[in-house]
Amino acid sequence: MFRPSLSLRGLSLIACSVLAFSMLSTTPANAELTIEITGAGANRIPVAIADFGGEPGSSRALTSVVRGDLEHSGLFRMIDTTGVAITETTSPAYADWKNRGADALAAGSIGPSGDGRQEARFRLYDVTRQAPLGGAAFVTSSAMLRAAGHRIADVIYEKLTGEPGVFSTRIAYVVKSGPALYELHIADSDGQNAQAALKSREPIISPTWSPDGTRLAYVSFENKKPVIYVHSLASGQRIVVANFKGSNSAPAWSPDGRKLAVTLSKDGGSQIFTINADGSGVQRLTTNSGINTEPFFAPDGQTIYFTSDRGGSPQIYRTSLNGGDVQRVTFEGSYNVSPRISADGKTMAFISRRENGFRLAVMDLASRQVQILTDSFKDESPSFAPNSRMILIATEIGGRGVLSAVSVDGRIKQRLSIPAGDVREPAWGPYLR
Repeated sequence: MFRPSLSLRGLSLIACSVLAFSMLSTTPANAELTIEITGAGANRIPVAIADFGGEPGSSRALTSVVRGDLEHSGLFRMIDTTGVAITETTSPAYADWKNRGADALAAGSIGPSGDGRQEARFRLYDVTRQAPLGGAAFVTSSAMLRAAGHRIADVIYEKLTGEPGVFSTRIAYVVKSGPALYELHIADSDGQNAQAALKSREPIISPTWSPDGTRLAYVSFENKKPVIYVHSLASGQRIVVANFKGSNSAPAWSPDGRKLAVTLSKDGGSQIFTINADGSGVQRLTTNSGINTEPFFAPDGQTIYFTSDRGGSPQIYRTSLNGGDVQRVTFEGSYNVSPRISADGKTMAFISRRENGFRLAVMDLASRQVQILTDSFKDESPSFAPNSRMILIATEIGGRGVLSAVSVDGRIKQRLSIPAGDVREPAWGPYLR
């Protein structure tokens, strides 16, 4: 949310050291996010996912992930497959599946791959046309069964919708547990397999993924002030990117991963700067005397959207890295902040104050039409899925922070929450490479 140097609610600045940092550590199962579907697509595709063949424990785990991914997407309706034994080598009885109400069928198995690992195989069928749609095989291990399930669900999603799936991606978010413990978590897109990348007695805000998914930039208050770090997820190593006088906040990666756009107050006021990912090469981008914050790169890598009160109230503007005029983007309402541009460059998500609440909105950048997607009152921190279809936000229900995912048309809605934690600051990661 727009603040005079920071993009979050007021925070305590009491100093305390980081508790744990070197490598990702497993988070207890009761601290993992759970997904609740609160809205689904109008015409969900009826699809049957047969129980995978093979060793019972592995096959059950794999089947559960595939079914869960597709059902949670809000685009598919699961058809009962009880009592049916079928794998990818079996010729399906199309008439029987049609009678069950399925438009599509996936069947597969998991078995030894010959190198000590396992191979998950499946085929997808169009029941209506009585024809195969394709298939795939993924070599995996017992520890990586969930990853294989996500990959299979991605293939099925793309074959049936024409859009890339995002089940294999990851999300980052901050959990506040108790009065003063903050944890930066990394989890699968369904909220499972959560791991803590950082634990601190001081706030952690504004996590954002590098385009290749190997690093996170974020703001930590562990040194009594906001400092921007870049954290390598593989090694746990981090570097200080911005620790100038005053506030260092709101990092956003350039599409090539070489630079960050940041908000600094080192020269007085809050201004937008660019800085290399190693902390060198600081360049000032805005010079207006107002508050300028929350920068975000457009996919072209040359345009930056940001929030500014230069017109008297917080609104969204854009400017070019090469100079030129600053252009105002939002005009509806007196408070519009936190711009985020979809990967396809077509849509801007932002937070708009409407009817005394802060709600997620989207703008079609071609037509400039605006749509309010939520009816909640404390939405913040929007983050697009890499296929540009869903938006992850933080919101508040019953005084507790939860995450919500909303489709760009507002029809599909999910709620992700942790029973014993306050969840904030979501960031949806890129496709795995």
